[in-house]
Amino acid sequence: MRTERNPVGTAVVGILAILAVLVAAFNLPAVLRGGTSYAAEFTESAGLQSGDLVTVAGVEAGRVDSVELDGDHVLVGFTVTDAWVGDRTAASIEVKTLLGAKYLALDPQGDAELAADGVIPRDRTASPFDVVEAFNGLSGTIDALDTDQLAESLTTLSDTFRGTAPEVRGALDGLSRLSRTIASRDEEIRRLLGGTQNLSAVLADRNGEFERLLEDGNLLLAEVQRRKDAISALLDGTRELSTQLRGLVADNTEELRPTLEALDRVAATLERNRDALAAGIRDEAPFVRVFANAVGNGRWFDNYICGLVFPPLGPVNEGGC
Repeated sequence: MRTERNPVGTAVVGILAILAVLVAAFNLPAVLRGGTSYAAEFTESAGLQSGDLVTVAGVEAGRVDSVELDGDHVLVGFTVTDAWVGDRTAASIEVKTLLGAKYLALDPQGDAELAADGVIPRDRTASPFDVVEAFNGLSGTIDALDTDQLAESLTTLSDTFRGTAPEVRGALDGLSRLSRTIASRDEEIRRLLGGTQNLSAVLADRNGEFERLLEDGNLLLAEVQRRKDAISALLDGTRELSTQLRGLVADNTEELRPTLEALDRVAATLERNRDALAAGIRDEAPFVRVFANAVGNGRWFDNYICGLVFPPLGPVNEGGC
């Protein structure tokens, strides 16, 4: 008999199965990489992301697993493989490239090894100053600043203290002139900071392309260096060969001179008899062609040679050829 399933139980089992799959998926990268998991507390994330590099004493040793907000601080989880992490280890978020990429740097210290899943407290962590965020904040601050009111306030302050000591009057006059200069250049400063903000956004969007460009540039420079080494080795070999040839010529000058002189005489003889040699080769061609037919009639030579016996010597060749 077929029994009807309880939909509530089926739903609970399905939800638990989905949660188990999600937990396994989130922790799969760390499981596949292996190693030991740790965490570090920071006052801010400073742009650090999951998957960023982790170095121990400057050597790549793992990856960042998670960056999460934990109360009033940021908790960064990371995995380290084949590296020693001490119980007094310090951690810092460092700038990897000029375009704002970050990585987690560990300075291993202590007498004992940090336990697995151990946490590095905030008093041993440090975050960098983010220039891109500073420019973005400066642009927003300048946009919200009423420069005309600031200039008027500083001018009023200067007029109020005009009867004080010369040093104070000079300082306030300088502040007044500075405020008027800022007010007169307000639009230019806004455009400049707006352009800076746009530029920083474009650079952040093209971060991956710039990193690949720098990596390809490194590969190109490495290949150029290898080619330079090959060319240097070729030039060194050529120089050594030249030295050996000079030594060979110097050691065999007495033997080479008669040989070269005899070769010169042979060349001169061939040059003087060039026309005769050409005529002999030209006249030999018909004879060679006719004589080659002597072996075309069987396994014997069959040929006729005219002029072997002179006509006056007998009746065999009375009329000549």
